[in-house]
Amino acid sequence: MRGNDHIPIRHVPGQNPNQKPIRRHHTARYYVQRVQDSLTTRVSKVICGTFLSLLFILGLITFILWISLRPHRPRFHIHEFSIPGLAQSSGFQNAQVNFNATARNANQNIGIYYESMDGAVYYRDQKIGSTPLLDPFYQQPKHTTIVNAVLSGATLTVNSQRWTEFQNDRVHGSVVFRLELTSVIRFKISSWQSKRHRMHANCNAGVGPDGSILPLYKDKRCPVYFS
Repeated sequence: MRGNDHIPIRHVPGQNPNQKPIRRHHTARYYVQRVQDSLTTRVSKVICGTFLSLLFILGLITFILWISLRPHRPRFHIHEFSIPGLAQSSGFQNAQVNFNATARNANQNIGIYYESMDGAVYYRDQKIGSTPLLDPFYQQPKHTTIVNAVLSGATLTVNSQRWTEFQNDRVHGSVVFRLELTSVIRFKISSWQSKRHRMHANCNAGVGPDGSILPLYKDKRCPVYFS
């Protein structure tokens, strides 16, 4: 072996092992542009966040107002319904229907205008009597109006055949009628008034052999719908 034990090192052309990394120097304009881009991004995020927050608050306020000012339909209940002469076999000659119901405005801040009110009595979906009930009136919020009437004579059309059908049902323990109350109503919130709605309240009323309303139907709430 030779006396020189050093391993020869080859240098690749173009490379200097003692060469330091080249540092690139940016101009002031470059840094100004970077700062502007950063500020623009931050401002955009702030604007978007503020807009979404305002949108959420506005939606929440709208929802609360809708819940508090949403009109509720009137609430009707049937309390009394009777046919005094039902126990008489020939009672159709002096037939009479008495009823007593209530209309409740359950709204907190909304009034209701009633453009009159009419009532009709049905038996097996056949009208047997009708009569006007109330003149036009305004119902304050949280107020209850009594609706009652007596149908007889010209307002009640019951012949002997119909009375016989009453008697046949009476033998089985009950005779079921339907009282329909109709009116055109408008809701009033402050100075604003809604459009007109044709309202119907259907109250089922069953009477026992003595002609008085059965406990099952007394004080029962009547379904209400608009047409």
